[in-house]
Amino acid sequence: MLAGLLFATADASDRHDTLAATLPVGGVTLIEFQARLLIAAGASQIIVVVSRLTPELLGAINRLSRRGIAVDAVRGPAEVLAKLHPLARVMWLADGLMTTSVMIEAMRDRDHDTLLVAQTGDELERIGPGAVWAGIATIDPQRIADVVKLPADYDFASSLLRVIAQRGAEHLPLPETAVREGHGVQRDSHALAAKGRAALVAALGTRTNWVDRFLVAPLAKLALPPLVARGVPPIALAGLGGMFGVSGLAAIAIGWLAPGMAAIVLALAFLALADVLAWLRDERALGRALRWSTPAAVALATLLLGQRVGFLAASATPPLLALTTVLAGALAERAAGAVTRPWWWAVPAAYPLILLPAVLIGYPVWGLAAAASYAAVTLGFGVEALRARIGG
Repeated sequence: MLAGLLFATADASDRHDTLAATLPVGGVTLIEFQARLLIAAGASQIIVVVSRLTPELLGAINRLSRRGIAVDAVRGPAEVLAKLHPLARVMWLADGLMTTSVMIEAMRDRDHDTLLVAQTGDELERIGPGAVWAGIATIDPQRIADVVKLPADYDFASSLLRVIAQRGAEHLPLPETAVREGHGVQRDSHALAAKGRAALVAALGTRTNWVDRFLVAPLAKLALPPLVARGVPPIALAGLGGMFGVSGLAAIAIGWLAPGMAAIVLALAFLALADVLAWLRDERALGRALRWSTPAAVALATLLLGQRVGFLAASATPPLLALTTVLAGALAERAAGAVTRPWWWAVPAAYPLILLPAVLIGYPVWGLAAAASYAAVTLGFGVEALRARIGG
């Protein structure tokens, strides 16, 4: 099992009596952001080493406890060892570390003690010639037991790092791209906010589908800084998305096909930004609702477009194409969780991006045919991938 070890002992450099671990990253504290990365990687236990329990830290720990995992606040190595499961592998994140899920995944399954290292860096301790610790370590609980044997007045974090290094831990070099994507220790609130935005955009860029990578990620990169700075709640963006979505559906229903599809695309953009902000601020209920709203809006828009085009052309082909798109797309989404999806996989938001240009140039039937083909190819790939997986 995986256990997360976090520290909340260092003060912020620009905020008096504020712990660096409780500095805001979007709408959550840094320590909550760290814990969420560990939970997503499979951690079933989070241990937080504290020097003092501030109201902000208590609130963060209470919110983490509601996620259904064990969260313990301790003050020293002996208490950490008492709380840890004896078979656990421990992933330790430095106090004040901002990182990404990519780096967490890279360190998660290490069989031996491993330190993430960089060549330079003033924020953390040097562990050898030309190497400084880059803020993540995967260790055996025995290393913490070794620290317990040291004098009680030794600094826990520094002693633990020295013990790990002296025991011959492997070194994993920090990729240069990770720094550009926000990885690093930072205890200044403004610099941390900038790293948080970079890490979030980088996380969007790692999503496999082309809509998120090439459209949502650049949009989020432009829109997130002012949205986060002004404290815009995700529910406000979701409301705008819902307003455009309802307007778009109504426009398609009365025959205004181009304005209606354009409004649907705008609705999906606002819903995507709302989903990103909801994830950042850990508003899980809203996130779940948003993940259902996008496919629902796309399905309704596609069916309405097919019905309206079929009515105007006095043909049954457009409604059948629309129905094929929705059914094949829904089945492909059902299969999506069980297969490895290639970058071209047809996600729900992709269909309006196909339909809108076709409507604008006056050939909506072509757009419906292209969308149906796209959905069918995706479904076919998913079926074959599932058959290969089960040996069929």
